[in-house]
Amino acid sequence: MDTLLTPITHALASVLAGAHSLATDLGLASGSASAWLLAIAAVVVTVRSLMLPLVVRGVRDSHARAKARPQLLALQERYKGTRDPERLQRMRAEQKKIHAEHGVSTWGIAPMLLQLPLLLALYRVISDVTAGQGVGALDAGLVASATSASVLGLHLSSRLGSAFAASPSAGLVLVAVVVLSALLSFATQRWFALPMMDPTGQPELMVQVQQWMPLVGAVGVLVSAAFVPAGLIVYWCLSNLWTFVQQGLVWRFAPTPGSPAALRRTGTTARA
Repeated sequence: MDTLLTPITHALASVLAGAHSLATDLGLASGSASAWLLAIAAVVVTVRSLMLPLVVRGVRDSHARAKARPQLLALQERYKGTRDPERLQRMRAEQKKIHAEHGVSTWGIAPMLLQLPLLLALYRVISDVTAGQGVGALDAGLVASATSASVLGLHLSSRLGSAFAASPSAGLVLVAVVVLSALLSFATQRWFALPMMDPTGQPELMVQVQQWMPLVGAVGVLVSAAFVPAGLIVYWCLSNLWTFVQQGLVWRFAPTPGSPAALRRTGTTARA
């Protein structure tokens, strides 16, 4: 896996090194926390921008599936309980026809899978740098510069326990970033993701699980933050901020048909 990710990690390391160089050209002190924070933000923007076509594809596919859902539910009801091979084959043929009619992709999970190499490579770069290891264009000098940069005593390589041990102010800064990241995760799921899910035809247990997902995601961020360096937490926070804005735009302008978000938008449009 490391060998497969090497070209991607080196490309991302070049972006990080180039963004730091640009930050210093803009007047920020070389090796300063602000320069490295800007560099991390540049990497997040680069990666998430590259993933936008996959996001658009995913939104289109969710719309197609939502439009096909009523016909698929009716089909399942019509063939409910059948075990006859011939009837089951007929049902699959009709299902395939409905998918083709609405443009439902048979590779619905592909966009998510294609994102994984980029996300894993980005995680590896940030993790290696905050651990003091060089990656591609990030040589020993740049890595030392990144790990020595600090805000109120908080370094990119600091962990929650060591941050409080070094300075209460550093620990509080890190806690604030962790809490902000968790809140962004919760708000994204609660305000934008849940309202775009149509519970029609779903088992009650599945609906209940979906209701718990915002809290589970936020708790996951809080727990994980105790074991990773500050640089990764900063990356999480910036990435969660991007996701919050991105999902908010989808919720506002392209909600899933039949979902509460779509009904809300239709009602708003009707009153306008």
